[in-house]
Amino acid sequence: METSKNFPSVETPDEGYQKTFKNCDQLLPTLPQTKGWWFVQLFQYHGFWITTVGIRGSILDPLTSSSQHPLNVAPPDSEPSDHPLRKANPQDLVPFFEGIIHKDGSTSFVNGIPSPRLLSTHLPYSLFPTRMTDDTLACHFVYICRDPKDVFVSKWHFANKLRPKELPPLSLEETFDLFCKEVSHYGPFWDHVLGYWKASVESPKKVFMKMKNEPLGCVRKVAEFLGVPFTPEEENKEIVEQRVKLCSFKSMNNQDVNKLDKRYQERPISNSDFFRKGEVGDWVNHLSPQMAEKLDQITEQKLQDTGFNFH
Repeated sequence: METSKNFPSVETPDEGYQKTFKNCDQLLPTLPQTKGWWFVQLFQYHGFWITTVGIRGSILDPLTSSSQHPLNVAPPDSEPSDHPLRKANPQDLVPFFEGIIHKDGSTSFVNGIPSPRLLSTHLPYSLFPTRMTDDTLACHFVYICRDPKDVFVSKWHFANKLRPKELPPLSLEETFDLFCKEVSHYGPFWDHVLGYWKASVESPKKVFMKMKNEPLGCVRKVAEFLGVPFTPEEENKEIVEQRVKLCSFKSMNNQDVNKLDKRYQERPISNSDFFRKGEVGDWVNHLSPQMAEKLDQITEQKLQDTGFNFH
């Protein structure tokens, strides 16, 4: 893998990198641990089951203040045929926060990304440093969640794609038992959802939406939320409709770049692994009525008196 010239290589890690790894190495032996779904050790950290990568991400505060500039992932006047999503996997266009903050042995890598930075993450809201969640700063959060039954089925399929070939696949029953016992990557799932939900209630800089039901309205709302609303000219050109069509599961799944089965050193997951069905309610094809009822009961209990539901 080519190393960026702007940051030290892994052979010459910077001080922040060394300090973070040292702190993490000292912390891990003190935490409860279990095997993850794809043979990655999970550690119980502040109430959540997290990998070493996630823990390192949560104990490092890598972001300097981000000044307000227009958010521009794709040029406003770019033609649909030239859109970056036709040439790169979404995971490459929106870097994974926990995965890049130590990139090339430097804790300064994130600061090299032009501001404002558009990042993805699986971290629970409570594990972010205060300087990222403080309402006086420019950091915004858009949280996406699904029905727990669909979440479980997707995680089960994904975990089996990532398990080493020499290991047997995880059975649905075994994995279901772990999920119900709140053991899953970045789980308990319900606590993860409620952390962001409560933040969205308390702050105008966090938002929840039902994307699948109303994608056009959702895209407009996200654009406005991020400070880059669509202009009347863009509305007249049906840019919103074009973006929604391009970002649909069918469109993304059919892009040549997302059909690649190649795995990368920095991301041992192929582009095609991120796409399966993209259907709401696919759980009915996998879970027995008893399983579905059990998850519904757990969900009802977890969400009681919170003001949030998945309907």
